[in-house]
Order: sequence, then structure tokens, then C-alpha cells
Amino acid sequence: MKKLFLLAVFALASAVTYAGGYRVSLQGNKSLAMGHTGVAVINSSELVFFNPAGLVYLDEKFNGTLGAFGVFSNIAYQDSQTGANARTDSPVGTPFYAYASYKATDWLAFGLGVYTPYGSSVEYEDDWAGSHLVNNIDLQAIYVQSTVSFKINDKLSFGGGPIYVTGSVNFNRNLNRTLTDLEGNRANVTIDATGVSSWGWVASTMFNPTDKLHIGATYRSQIILDADDGDATFENIPNSPLTPFQNTGISASLPLPAEMTVGMSYDFCENWTFAFDYNRTYWDVYESLDINFVNEDIPDSKNARNYKNSSIYRFGMQYDATKMFTLRAGYYFDESPVQAGYFAPETPRNDSNNFTAGLTVNIGEHLQIDASFLYSHFKEVDASYNYYFENGVAVPFSGTYKTNAFVPGLGLTYKL
Repeated sequence: MKKLFLLAVFALASAVTYAGGYRVSLQGNKSLAMGHTGVAVINSSELVFFNPAGLVYLDEKFNGTLGAFGVFSNIAYQDSQTGANARTDSPVGTPFYAYASYKATDWLAFGLGVYTPYGSSVEYEDDWAGSHLVNNIDLQAIYVQSTVSFKINDKLSFGGGPIYVTGSVNFNRNLNRTLTDLEGNRANVTIDATGVSSWGWVASTMFNPTDKLHIGATYRSQIILDADDGDATFENIPNSPLTPFQNTGISASLPLPAEMTVGMSYDFCENWTFAFDYNRTYWDVYESLDINFVNEDIPDSKNARNYKNSSIYRFGMQYDATKMFTLRAGYYFDESPVQAGYFAPETPRNDSNNFTAGLTVNIGEHLQIDASFLYSHFKEVDASYNYYFENGVAVPFSGTYKTNAFVPGLGLTYKL
């Protein structure tokens, strides 16, 4: 029975770290509309996230942008052998961002950003076939980043700064596939951790060989989230010496991997811009999950994850149609870091094709309205999770997953 508890707590970290693997590419409406390219596109203070080195090339002394998105996602599960099926009933996610940049001199600029690259909610039907793995997850993470940007000359600049991360997670699952109380209610555990925080950093550079060609690179460090004061709460536990579950505390160290993005943009035919970004996330750092328990009767746990490094290929186009309207469109292909046998339903993602579009409306000289839309289609996958154990025996959970998401976004840009 202790192993059941270990697995329940194990799901906490898988939810947090899957949010890193389940990369939410919603850090700016302008950039998202262009396939989430931006490491070499000089257009607004969205550069605080995409490439701080580019802030010093903005024309305005002050540039501020903020926005939000509505995430409408759907996950359908089916096991053709047993006939079991389920569909998520997840609340609408609302990731947001706010950036500001200030150009102190011709060669020096400062930036500040608040954004939510990791945050999702997944809720399955009660007592569905995989309820021993997950019932629901609510994950929130907020990044606060300050940056400085300076240029060596008109062709070369550097930028970077510290990143502070704070977040919380709430996770619920049934203890196993059959355990109930006397009234037939499924025994379950809720894991809750708040105030989880840590520090990281970002460094970037931008090179402009010509007035029309820009090349950029941004590196974000690995960030370790230490959940030292988490709580485990048990419900519907039978009153038996064989089920001695008591509420207790947990702690765990959760790595969010480093990532590198390189790319280019090229202006052509006066009103057109093409952009390409390549992102590499170094998920191989996540080999296992280590969990410590306040209750000394429960042994510490190590759980293999064996993630692989993953890549994202992004393409975007921009067209300055008139002085009032700028049109954008894009596409990106996102690889999953999950290897065969480790496909868990907490955030079931596979390789995905992502299609984007959007526009900017100039309202006078200082104000812009930015809008974007993303459709994400995840490749249908027959997959399994092979590391759930009952009584020391592995019980694989497999099935077919279909996932897609619709994401409209709206933002404002103010420049002065």
C-alpha cells in the first residue's frame, strides 16, 4: 500500500514537469501569429521574452505590450480492447503576458516581463479507466524576468538577466483501481503545493549582417523548482490496518530543462518579412524523479522518466498591408520529449502540428491592437504508461489518445 502512496505523490512532479515538456507557446500575440517566431524579429517589447538583445534596436524610447489567451483544449481517450473511453472536461486556460522596455541611450535598453509559459488544467470524468493515474490537475506558474540590452554597434548586441519563477499545483487521483470505503466511494489522494519558487537566467545575442537580415540566439538556463512544503490529503480510506494512510507532507526537486532558440528574419519586397526559429529543449536532464517524505515510515522514492531532447521548428510571415493593418501567419512543428512506455495521461501530448494567424491594427501613432489564433493538432497515438505498480507488479495503462486545442488571443501594444 505504501507504493500506492508513492505513485500518488509521483504524479505531482509529473504534472509540474510535463508542463515544461508540454510547452505552452503563448508568449506574445505578434509572435504567436507568426508561428511563435521572434528570436530575430524586431517589432515590440515581446523581445523581453524572445531575445532581450534586440530591445536596443527598437525605435521607440518606451514600448509596452500586454495580452492574454483563451485555451480551449480537448483530450479523447479510448481503449479498443476493453471499450473504455473518456473525454476531458477541462476549464478554459487563460495564460497572459506583460512586457515593457525602456531605451535609456542609443546603445543601452532595459526590459521587464511577466508571463506564464507553464500552466494548464486537465479534468477527466469521475472514476474513468485511468483514474488511478489522474483525475484532475491544476497547474499555475508565473515568470518574472528583468533584462538589460546593449549593443556593440549597429550590427551586434547582447542581452540577458535573471528570471524568478513562482507557482503552484493541485493534483488528484484514486489510490488504485479498486479500493473504496464502506459506501463504495473510491479512495483518493490530493497533492497540493503552493509557493514553489526558484531562479534562473537568460542570455541572448542579435547580429544584423544587413538592414534586412537579422540573426538571433537565446539561451534559458535550467531551473530547479523545490517543492518543500507540499501536502498530501487522503479521502474515502477504509478503516483497516491494511490502509494506514494519514495526511502528511512531501518535498521534491523538479528540473525544468535548459533550452536554446536560434533563428533569422528577412525583410523582402518592401512590405514582407519571413522568420524561422529553431528551438531545442534539453529534456535529457530529466532522468528520474526523486521524492522525499515527511513521514519516515514511507521510504524515499526514485522514478525513472528518461525523457529525450526535443525540437520545435517554427516558420512565420508578416505583411504590412497598409499603415493601419499588419497581417501575419505561421506554422510550427513541436516534437514530444516522451519516449515509448512513458506516455501518462496527466498531460497526454504527442508530436503536434500548429497553425497560426493574426493581425495588428494601428490605432493612431502610439496604440496597437494585436490579435492571434492558434490551432494545435496532436498526432493520434496508441501509447502506454508502463510504470504503475500494484503489489509489486507492473500494470500498464494503454489506449488511443486524440488531442487538439483552439487558442484565440488579444493584446495591446503602446509605444512612445
